[in-house]
Amino acid sequence: MDPRPRAPRPRPDLRRDQGALHHDHSGSPRFRRPSRAHPRRQTLRRNGREVKAPFWKLSGAGNDFVLLHGVPKGRSARALARRLCDRHAGIGADGLLVMTRRAGKVRLDYRNADGSRAFCANGSRCAVAWADAQGWLKGKNIQLETDRGPLPARLTGRNRVEIAMPAPRNLRLGLNLAVAGHPIQAHFVDTGVPHAVVFVPDIKKARVTELGRILRRHEAFGRAGANVDFVEIAGDALLIRTYERGVENETLACGTGIVAAAFVSRVLGFSGSRVKVKTRGGHTLSVSFGEGPRLEGPAETVFKGEIEL
Repeated sequence: MDPRPRAPRPRPDLRRDQGALHHDHSGSPRFRRPSRAHPRRQTLRRNGREVKAPFWKLSGAGNDFVLLHGVPKGRSARALARRLCDRHAGIGADGLLVMTRRAGKVRLDYRNADGSRAFCANGSRCAVAWADAQGWLKGKNIQLETDRGPLPARLTGRNRVEIAMPAPRNLRLGLNLAVAGHPIQAHFVDTGVPHAVVFVPDIKKARVTELGRILRRHEAFGRAGANVDFVEIAGDALLIRTYERGVENETLACGTGIVAAAFVSRVLGFSGSRVKVKTRGGHTLSVSFGEGPRLEGPAETVFKGEIEL
């Protein structure tokens, strides 16, 4: 044994401005450089990894959405919508809700699954339910800022929201179209987004995906195309299935489609000023007409999580 005393090992300076010592999975100590980010904000990437952000999954009568509180700096809502709404490589949803609050006003930026902007009635109802749960709203009668302007909304019960819809416009009835060699009569109306309403004798047998994909881009509806609603009259109620543009598939529910179906049905004398509409997902929503159409139905949070952005 060497009797000479050993010199003490140099220790790293652990001052905050020079970083800190940590261990990786191999057990070897490594020196980590400090983050220069604001202490209350994380940078988008740290040590080669993307920062985690909270998200919420919501459902409006089966119409499902991913919700983010704002968009991180350096990211775009369009790109995030395409990524997060992917049902194979993302969370999976019909659309993305981006919520912000400024000067007491609650705003929704909605994106379809393909990243395109649109107005979404069920998404708006879910946004109101979420904002209420976060304590952003005062009272039961509130207002949501959207790309279509301010929407008055009302909490009607636990996980139930009613919103005032834009006035229907550009109504065109009795459009006789040829689709895949079959004659189809459609009715066009814009209830925030364009819709083609097709009445069918049996909603279960409706060829929603096959015909919807063709009708959605029919020249009769212009360059933007239209969502396509297949509707069965069932007594005092309506049964509906919708092929949505931007999702490019059938969805379990579509709020603007429900209002479009109820409006056309009322104009044609099939229903009155208040009608119940049942979706493919099994939920029932209510549409009423007074000074303007109003849509009421379920809106709830399914789960919350974190995802790397």
